[in-house]
Amino acid sequence: MKAVVFTLGCKVNECESDALISGLKARGYEVSDKLEKADLYIVNTCAVTAEAEKKSRQTASRIKRISPDAKIIFTGCAAEKNYKAFADKSAAYLVTGVFNKNAILSALDRTGVMIAENSTDYEELPAPTSLKARAFIKVQDGCDNFCTYCIIPHLRGRSRSRSADSVAKEISVLNPAEAIITGINLSDYKGDGGLTGLINSLKSVNSRIRLGSLEVGVIDSDFLQSLKALKNFAPHFHLSLQSGSNAVLKKMNRKYTREEFIEKVALIRQYFPLAGITTDIIAGFPTETEEDFNDTLSLIDIVKFSDIHPFIFSPREGTPAYKMQDLPFEVKKSRLDRLIEIKKRLKAEFAALMKDKTVEFLPEEFKEGYTEGYSENYLRVYVKGEIPVGKIVKAKVGGAYLDGATAEIID
Repeated sequence: MKAVVFTLGCKVNECESDALISGLKARGYEVSDKLEKADLYIVNTCAVTAEAEKKSRQTASRIKRISPDAKIIFTGCAAEKNYKAFADKSAAYLVTGVFNKNAILSALDRTGVMIAENSTDYEELPAPTSLKARAFIKVQDGCDNFCTYCIIPHLRGRSRSRSADSVAKEISVLNPAEAIITGINLSDYKGDGGLTGLINSLKSVNSRIRLGSLEVGVIDSDFLQSLKALKNFAPHFHLSLQSGSNAVLKKMNRKYTREEFIEKVALIRQYFPLAGITTDIIAGFPTETEEDFNDTLSLIDIVKFSDIHPFIFSPREGTPAYKMQDLPFEVKKSRLDRLIEIKKRLKAEFAALMKDKTVEFLPEEFKEGYTEGYSENYLRVYVKGEIPVGKIVKAKVGGAYLDGATAEIID
């Protein structure tokens, strides 16, 4: 029997899908993560934007074209948000939500809809067993922030965390070249000592440690010193911004100001001068004026991000922002286009900054004549020729190339 676990959305979904893949393999399935011919499909859906939800629903039609008689299980945020939209599809064999992904493997012989109530406990999934160069390690789920534009807290529930000991043990057992610590709201990790305590518990692991998305409120000297103490920390900080306007940040229910954001970036660079600092930005949040948008552009110039991830505001029913007056699509699209052009410039500037510097490069794949992967500070690296993947090596950065830079391996 062949199964496909197809993932849409965030790194947390990827972690959960990896666990499902391991569980299926333990039951004798041949498993792929690509949409190809199979007997069983598990679709891990996303609802962070209307487009992501639409793609989640459309996956059923794509699967039916590939394997008309296959069984399809829908799980994840979009299935939690509107299970009827998935349960009503003739292709649906089973529909679960966010809180019972652990039950999917034991429910392969049943049909229907399983929707669990929001849980205050952290749901432990089986640890992935397949060795990967980069392993995503889920340590936290849920969110208590309730940003006015975001549906995820309503679907994922309240913040909850796993123990630091279990995190350290999973990384040690998997022993990947790089472990990416992730969660729906990683900054709200609630184990002993919070996120700093979790970092301190990882001092003995050998894998390179990279962090997922962070809120600026978690950045302080104690936290940065704990990162410095790790054997092999990847100095890349993805700090969620969304807007550089204090007026818009307040309407978003974000818990910081532009001044605090700039201050925390400066603190990071005191400890990690060449850190890659990336962010997300929403283009065209309701009430965003041209002046507000210019505040975002000025913050980008001050911070000098290594990359930005801009996207258009997407009204999500059930959130406070859904009731706000949406901006015309043309305005949102124009601002997005401007941000995309800035993104290209920032990536080129970061590549230029790293030119002739030595980086710790993790080769991940060989494609079109180059071995590709990421440096510790999240510069996309391209080494000409095929070299072994999965082991961190030293490389000297050359000129800008595509979305990153070329490099040569140092013997």
